[in-house]
Amino acid sequence: MKAGVVLVFALLFSVLATSVSAQKKADQGNAAPKVVMGIVVENMRPDYIQRYWNKFGPNGFKKIYTEGAVCSNVKLTLHNQNYASGTATLFTGVHPSIHGIVANTWYDRLRKNEIECTEDDYYITVGADTKAGNASPKNLLSTTITDNLKILTLGKAKVFSVALNRESAVFAAGHSADGAYWFDTKSGRMISSSFYVSTFPDWVRLFNSENYADVYSHRTWTTLLPEMTYEECLRDDYILERGYFGEYNIFPHAINKYIKRTEDFRPFKTTPSANLMIKDFTLRMLDAEEVGKDNVTDFVTTVFSSMDYENGSFGPASLEMMDSYLYLDKYIEELITEVEKRYGKDNVLFFLTANTSASYPVEYLKEEFNLSVDYFNVESAIALLTSFLNITYGEQKWIEHYSDLQLYLDHELISKSDKVTLNELRDVTSNFINQFEGVQVSMPAYQLEQGSSANGMLEPIYNTYYKNRSGDFMYTLKEGWQPGYKFKRVNYTDQSRIPLVFFGNNIKAQTIYNKHNATDLVPTLSEMLRIPVPDKCQGKIIDELLY
Repeated sequence: MKAGVVLVFALLFSVLATSVSAQKKADQGNAAPKVVMGIVVENMRPDYIQRYWNKFGPNGFKKIYTEGAVCSNVKLTLHNQNYASGTATLFTGVHPSIHGIVANTWYDRLRKNEIECTEDDYYITVGADTKAGNASPKNLLSTTITDNLKILTLGKAKVFSVALNRESAVFAAGHSADGAYWFDTKSGRMISSSFYVSTFPDWVRLFNSENYADVYSHRTWTTLLPEMTYEECLRDDYILERGYFGEYNIFPHAINKYIKRTEDFRPFKTTPSANLMIKDFTLRMLDAEEVGKDNVTDFVTTVFSSMDYENGSFGPASLEMMDSYLYLDKYIEELITEVEKRYGKDNVLFFLTANTSASYPVEYLKEEFNLSVDYFNVESAIALLTSFLNITYGEQKWIEHYSDLQLYLDHELISKSDKVTLNELRDVTSNFINQFEGVQVSMPAYQLEQGSSANGMLEPIYNTYYKNRSGDFMYTLKEGWQPGYKFKRVNYTDQSRIPLVFFGNNIKAQTIYNKHNATDLVPTLSEMLRIPVPDKCQGKIIDELLY
């Protein structure tokens, strides 16, 4: 009898506990933030936080990581890590196999040309006399969380994005944003597309009149702290560090000299001053666009950079990289402080993440740690494959295009051949590439089209393949290996781990050790904002945040 009573009380306690947990979740959901503030950093390794921790101030990265919920085991599992695919995946909650952004560029068989993923000549640049704003998110085939927020609020929610790179700005903003702004390396201005902005705002015009890029490019990049205190990185004169143009790898950096060499403002994007500009632009925008002024949640994403295209010229262990993060720590502190002052800490939901990670340079891993890594010479491999195909099937241009660890065959030529079918040639070429030392695995397109929930080494390929945009076969390289070209420069990484931290708006300080994916960001934010999780979403809610 006593055992039965105990069982009844246990059941009642369980029901009450479940009810209380559900109520807590509902209460948290009802307290929707005034503003969601997304902080995305390009090329950010999660271990930068531990490495530079002792040099960070108390109210930047340290504040986020000590007062926020830190997801310590998050992966962005893509075949080709790049700003476009990474940002699109973060903000749609699905992989490129669904949202369609397989890379920054891909080969268009109809146009017989490589196209840029955001390029759209139907729209024009707003804010400058260049073509850098001829863009739209039309190639993004899934809705973003910001689109869903717009739809649910009948367009009342304000959505903005700010970035150095066009791809990051466009895919963070989505299809329905009130504004997406990025840096134009030709004019040195912050610009947008007529897709988002029909009339260029006066406040942006005023901001551009301050000539950030020109002014700061004439200021030599010097270290924030005395160089002798940078004990967490390599010496500034490290011999294997390539540096700007393969020759300038020592502080101070005369950015204006580099700009004269490139004849545009690309070198400016690699400096801390560019992140300062992005921070200042964001704060100016919050005021000018009256973000967070009503009871409808607004969504703002700010995308910072880790040395941009020069990331691989210095590497994660360089003094330049460390200095970039010490400056960025200051700017994030200023951003958080100003935003909390405007809206109140509990009224803002921050999240910090990255749209790409970063690899160590091949030379560094080989020379310093004796790792069996090298460059995979793409052009030599394709030349050998071309010779093999010509010997086997006759002198023809069987290969139409190759890029980003994939290859496009000439379908029209193959359809006329009586020697080989398309799928046979896909097998032959894929198997040929598979034999090279640096290749981990290669998969022909027809096998990828059959569908799979493959894990391990095949998962990034299956996650990324999209018919008519991806090649006839895709391959991955072994860990630590990187693609090498004679004249072409690529910003490549094989690292998939990214940071993900939630902060503010009743978020409890904790560390979440369970495995999560970049696609989990959208359903988790959706639950926090009390909006529907997208129907096609591949991620799962990070439950630890909600109880």
